[in-house]
Amino acid sequence: MTRYIDVNDLSQLVRRKGLPACLSEMAEYIRQDYLRWADFEKCARLANHSPDGVIELMPVSDAALYAFKYVNGHPKNTQAGMLTVMAFGALGDVDTGTPVLLSEMTLTTAIRTAATSVLAARYLARQDARSMALIGNGSQSEFQALAFHTVLGINEIRLFDIDPQATDKLVRNLAGYPNLKLIRASSVADAVRGADIVTTVTADKANATILTPQMIEPGMHLNAVGGDCPGKTELHRDIVERARVIVEYEPQSRIEGEIQQMPADSPTTEFWQVVNGQAAGRENDAQVTLFDSVGFALEDYSALRYVLDVARALEIGSEIALVPELDDPKDLFALLRQPAPLKKTA
Repeated sequence: MTRYIDVNDLSQLVRRKGLPACLSEMAEYIRQDYLRWADFEKCARLANHSPDGVIELMPVSDAALYAFKYVNGHPKNTQAGMLTVMAFGALGDVDTGTPVLLSEMTLTTAIRTAATSVLAARYLARQDARSMALIGNGSQSEFQALAFHTVLGINEIRLFDIDPQATDKLVRNLAGYPNLKLIRASSVADAVRGADIVTTVTADKANATILTPQMIEPGMHLNAVGGDCPGKTELHRDIVERARVIVEYEPQSRIEGEIQQMPADSPTTEFWQVVNGQAAGRENDAQVTLFDSVGFALEDYSALRYVLDVARALEIGSEIALVPELDDPKDLFALLRQPAPLKKTA
């Protein structure tokens, strides 16, 4: 049988654990898996692009578990009352191929993306960082804000979005956190001025220039979350050229990240090297660091592993017959000989 976690199950799981706990615990699962980077069979995600969006598959495996995520990105969806990003994922047993978990991953991805962001900031931001600019106040913004507030103690967040209603939504949703000071900014430049950390999480599939060089101050940590497909960037090339750049998986980041603007031989460091102590994160307090995050399948593996562990501990979700269980494993046709279940009558 396969553990099945739908949207309602995942929402219940987060409510029972508490979102701050989920963010910090999932970040630790991600850290543990980055520590054993060499154990994983990795590849860049497989993307099918259309004029209005993209649909992607993100696979990864180690010797025990195979994970994949199906995820889309369609910015125009909000005009029809639909989410820009929707996802589901699965874990399978490598020894037998048996599906172990089938789970929603829309909400899970929002949590894992924020958990990855704050984990990277632990290694890259200055130790005294206390303020953050949050550019883009859509579906991911609350999770980013709470991750940095909960894990790093960021207590002041300056907000900007070209859609004021998105900022209104964010302020309403975070009203229950009195120790978190939210400041509405009049522009990107206003939000960024004096911030220790700058998080960009915009949705448009375009080579946008959200941050320009004159906005960047010594010692800033830039958390570029929005770039996630070819032709989509958020930072001016000069910023990328001058910053210390950390990526998740270089073969994928060269295609989709901020570094798609740079020559193929431009210097980068993969995050696993920083986590393992093989490379420095921040080298000094004046350095500008950039986490060029596009989302990598290893983080989904960690997130699914976390969801499965917590769901089992809290007895959340259901067991479904996703694959046949047969008396004779060579007789699949036997399923068709079994009588159909009786329909319920009123």
